[in-house]
Amino acid sequence: MPSTTSGAAGGRPARTAEVRYAVVIPTVGRPGLRSMAERLLAAGRTAPEEVIVVDDRPGGAPPLPVAGLPGVRVLRSGGRGPAAARDAGWRAARAEWIVFLDDDVRPGPRWTDRLAADLAGLPFYTAGSQARVRVPAPAGRRPTDSERGTLALAGAAWITADMAYRRSVLAEVGGFDTRFTRAYREDTDLALRVFNAGYQLVRGEREITHPPLQAGPWYSLGRQRGNADDALMRRLHGPRWRERVGEPAGRLPWHVLTTATLAAAGATSVLARRHPAARRAAPPLAAAWLALTADFARRRIVPGPRTPGEIAAMAATSVLIPPVACAHRLLGAARHRGARPHRRPAVRAILFDRDGTLVRDVPYNNDPARVRPTRTARAAVARARRAGVRVGVVSNQSGVARGLLTREELAAVNARIDALLGPFDTWQVCVHGPGDGCRCRKPGPGLVEAAAAELGVRPAECAVIGDIGADLAAARAAGARGILVPTPVTRPEEITGAEETARTVDAAVDLALAPRPEPGPPTAPPHRTPDPRRGATRLAPALLVLAERLRGRLRATARPAEREGRPAGPYDAAPALTLLTALALPALSLTTVVAVPPPLPAARARAARRVRPDPGRPGRFAGVRGPIRGFARPAGPRPRHRPSAPDRDSAGGAA
Repeated sequence: MPSTTSGAAGGRPARTAEVRYAVVIPTVGRPGLRSMAERLLAAGRTAPEEVIVVDDRPGGAPPLPVAGLPGVRVLRSGGRGPAAARDAGWRAARAEWIVFLDDDVRPGPRWTDRLAADLAGLPFYTAGSQARVRVPAPAGRRPTDSERGTLALAGAAWITADMAYRRSVLAEVGGFDTRFTRAYREDTDLALRVFNAGYQLVRGEREITHPPLQAGPWYSLGRQRGNADDALMRRLHGPRWRERVGEPAGRLPWHVLTTATLAAAGATSVLARRHPAARRAAPPLAAAWLALTADFARRRIVPGPRTPGEIAAMAATSVLIPPVACAHRLLGAARHRGARPHRRPAVRAILFDRDGTLVRDVPYNNDPARVRPTRTARAAVARARRAGVRVGVVSNQSGVARGLLTREELAAVNARIDALLGPFDTWQVCVHGPGDGCRCRKPGPGLVEAAAAELGVRPAECAVIGDIGADLAAARAAGARGILVPTPVTRPEEITGAEETARTVDAAVDLALAPRPEPGPPTAPPHRTPDPRRGATRLAPALLVLAERLRGRLRATARPAEREGRPAGPYDAAPALTLLTALALPALSLTTVVAVPPPLPAARARAARRVRPDPGRPGRFAGVRGPIRGFARPAGPRPRHRPSAPDRDSAGGAA
């Protein structure tokens, strides 16, 4: 596990001039958010540069109470989870340090002063600083199961309830992995990637208070969804990732044993009517499952308040948790079986043209009912969001300048698009006409530069996806990456002049997210001809061994009949005979195939065609000195053969 060191001492004076930080708070609308933001901004010299509140509620939710508060910027992440919300927040900030706070924590006295002291003077190889988390225990009673889960946060490492990271390090490791859609493991995954990059994390002296969680009796069943995230962690960081963060091993092996025992007990109970062995095995298996479940329930009941309601809830959930945990782990392993390590995307923002790219082109559309998304637009925007990339719209709407639609009608159409495909992180629209001489109208760079500034990224970190040459010209003028999706209105010269093209919008998003290939001559992989006999060579012996073992089982099929006092009949031997036949026939056929010698390499085959065997000297060839490796001397005595006249010259020459 990486060593944990302490940050600044509590009595060290704050050096505020050297610390620039922004606070990012993902929220689902919990109460107390406005009072916490006001308290942070009123801290004076050690106040943050800004407070970025990321609304992680689904679309259509009412505005947050912090909307319009000076010094507070509200973003929307579309309900994709805390990892995506935090990732959107830090990418929008420009400060040197990014401090992540949960929306239900309460910063301690002089929290901003202590934060500035924790961050001031940290060496460059220190990437982050964690606060000390205090969780008050319930007064006068023992904590419940859900409260014990919250109390464990006091000793958890690198949780983002209050965690400060250097923005440069977040950009280097790629930020949060948005595949973690729950408030679980996304902070541990980020910390491990920071360690892999060669940095260290420290604990500071500031303090926050995390309230204990009050949940219902079935809360522990919902927590088992975290086993799917553990499967992703194992896939990304190996089987010993818990040791690296100092976390004890979980109970999953015991859950697997309990579930397997339950399944075996159920199977033997079903087979007990027809098989005496199953009838004898069912009671011990049921007793073993009961003992494992009782031990699990005891471990959960003893530390709790031991009220009748708590005991009943712990007993019921202790029966259900093992199979539910195993099911979530299997689903997570299947879902993330091909997961790759999280990497920084090729671009940080994708800007879409509106008409012809996101929606079907209706000239000067002023009716929201006529909005129709293109075939792959919804999948393309969702793909960009899942990759943690900011999305926006850049569009020319000269119909306002021409008097063909009003600004209100334009806003209504854009709102309809946002409802169907959004939410989008930025909307940049030029309402000027072609002859107004503005800088924002495409092919000018104004819209792309304004979108990049609002998203907190450089234009070079943006990709513009459009259907005409003006979209690509605007991207080129701003220094962004342009991808053309041709439509019937795209001119042939625009297609030939585009650096990158894609057939559909979602294909363009995949192209934008993929890293650009390095320039250089292509290298073809070495050609290898597969040998179909290689797999058969390994499979045939295994089938033969399995068939031999099955034959031994076949001999033992008469033993249960002998114990029951009856002769062994076809019913006892039929399954074994069927399996023996199914395994023996492929094995015999494969051994026949394996007996065929493998083909000669090309060089050896050419050598064999050039030379002629010398009957007078087995194992040697006319015109070749020494034996050729790979051609064995024939077995048996040497045949007595007198070389013919044409061969004598060769024989004499060889002599």
